[in-house]
Amino acid sequence: MTQTTTSGPQATASEPSSRGASSEAPSALDRYFNISRRGSSVKTEVLAGIATFLAGMYIIVVNPAVLSDAGIPFSAALSATVVISFLSSLAMGLYARNPILVAPGMGMNALFTYTLVLGAGLSWEVALGCVFWSGVMFAVLALFNVREAIIEAIPPSLRYAITCGIGLFITFIGLKNAGFIVASPATLVSLGTLDAGLATFFIGLIATAVLVIRGYNGALILGIAITTLLAAPMGRLWGDDVMVAWNGLAAWPDFSAVMQVDILGALKVAYLPFIFVMLFTNFFDALSCFMALSESANLKDKNGNPRNLKRSMTVDAFASMIAAPLGTSAAQTFIESGAGVAQGGRTGLTAVVIALLFLPFLFLSPLLSLVPGIATSPALVLVGLFMMAPISKIDWSRFEEAFPAFLAIILMPLTYSITLGIAFGFMSFVLIKLATGKVSEIKPAMWVSAALALVMLITAQ
Repeated sequence: MTQTTTSGPQATASEPSSRGASSEAPSALDRYFNISRRGSSVKTEVLAGIATFLAGMYIIVVNPAVLSDAGIPFSAALSATVVISFLSSLAMGLYARNPILVAPGMGMNALFTYTLVLGAGLSWEVALGCVFWSGVMFAVLALFNVREAIIEAIPPSLRYAITCGIGLFITFIGLKNAGFIVASPATLVSLGTLDAGLATFFIGLIATAVLVIRGYNGALILGIAITTLLAAPMGRLWGDDVMVAWNGLAAWPDFSAVMQVDILGALKVAYLPFIFVMLFTNFFDALSCFMALSESANLKDKNGNPRNLKRSMTVDAFASMIAAPLGTSAAQTFIESGAGVAQGGRTGLTAVVIALLFLPFLFLSPLLSLVPGIATSPALVLVGLFMMAPISKIDWSRFEEAFPAFLAIILMPLTYSITLGIAFGFMSFVLIKLATGKVSEIKPAMWVSAALALVMLITAQ
């Protein structure tokens, strides 16, 4: 995505106000985060942090709901989720200085609960040990130049495809959270029931789109607020589903799962496939998210690679390591960070704001029910739109480039997995180049990545 279309009409329209406001930023804050140099302002960074938090705060209650199926107490998993999200996002802001949310990821928690614990019969303490060791291996990869070699080996067509595929994936999540798309035994997915809830989502989506088009600063946040207000009467004035309800103000944190990880118990040969699948999923999810966000917002260094990539990957790796002792599945980069990037977030101050917004929910978790999933869905759908712009950069006339890119794009939403889209994109690229006699176009790191993708697919079964 080029700079002129970095984050859709919202970013372009808000740039003049951002430059004007940046002169009011405290000099020390401005110098540390390079706010003015990035064409941003403190106000824009704060709004971006709020937008990302609102888009990703569902993890505070959804992650404990998944981990509780593995036997971790819900309240303990909730406290661990808040603490790791605060610490890792703060590190991403202060150390890596990127506008990215890091928190326990969906997919990783499902792998933890339904594959390791319920599927393979590991105790949740040993499963946490597997999380820890996958984080250690991730840290080793992050500290060396592995990520740079992989990025340089990925052809431009696949880079653009990863951004677009993640955009479609985010849109799919938004539509699913809104109930616009539902499961269907006959057609796999189908349109949800045309009720008051769906009408509310659609009105909120159109309202948010209009705000973006008209260039309102904070358009995504305003859209979330409008949709929340529209959803508040649901179940009271019409329908049976109460979307916005008061569930109390405060709840005490629970640290009973802290340091319950069985690090030594996870060191068994039989558990190596689980550790490897976690490593592959976390590493390539993080790498692809950094690539997608840097492409969509021009967060690149002088070589065209994601900005501060080594530091960002290091934060992600150590976040995974400390997640296990805290009592939760691995933390990872959240693609919902695209909501803040679309809002104009360009510096680590955005991530610091995100971190600070998480912290009060150690005590105020019941308040999360006041912003339902349907309210953040319009923002996610529009973020997906913004991330589709690089699709025009793919040379669709060159089939050997277009086919792997197409697989990566379409399989991310259809398999509900960024990792699987990347895996099949990498493998198909290598196989096509091999079959067409263009082996010289395959760089060594791509050979390794494709082989690891194949191993991951086999061991994940």
